[in-house]
Amino acid sequence: MKKLALYVASALLIVGCANGQPKGMAVLPKPAAGEAVATFGGGCFWAMQEALSELKGVNKAISGYAGGNTANPTYEEVSTRTTNHAETVQVYYDPKVITYATLAEAFLSAHDPTTLNRQGPDVGTDYRSIAFYRSDAEKAALEAAIKKVNASKHYPNPVVTQVVPFKVFYPAEKYHQGYYRTNGDNPYIGAVSTPKVLKMRKAMKEYLKPEFAKGI
Repeated sequence: MKKLALYVASALLIVGCANGQPKGMAVLPKPAAGEAVATFGGGCFWAMQEALSELKGVNKAISGYAGGNTANPTYEEVSTRTTNHAETVQVYYDPKVITYATLAEAFLSAHDPTTLNRQGPDVGTDYRSIAFYRSDAEKAALEAAIKKVNASKHYPNPVVTQVVPFKVFYPAEKYHQGYYRTNGDNPYIGAVSTPKVLKMRKAMKEYLKPEFAKGI
């Protein structure tokens, strides 16, 4: 078991949340008629993109960068932690099917919002917990969701998620998009991303698309 643990730890250090992939940025889609948009960051975007895309009413989720001050950043630039961007996911959803408040609850369920600038083996401000609001109502929904988590005493420490006004979102490289589903053999996905997705499924079962609610 110790040898296995050492192997997994080494693999995670080598692979990380991204490693030596071809360049090329994804195209940021425009919201369709009737669609609303929400933006959240909770560690490596591979897991967060998958988790939020499994919710009923979510039409698509795009991995990218937000919260910083560098225009059109690359993964390599964000990883230097000089851009102040965090890995984030932009969600396009039908507000008639799922509310922003429910998305906020799912976001908080899909990672540990009490660890400052860290999610599991990923350390740094680019992995910080951060949620963006586009209106006073969204800000209030985020604050209410955080208050609920703190009151539940589910974690020994309080939520440290940043709640900030939305400014701009930059889509990440194409290879990051849908990475969770196309790279299941990546040790990082199995050891770090999958537990986050399963955690969200368990907490948000009634809001999942049918294919993801099976067996929970």
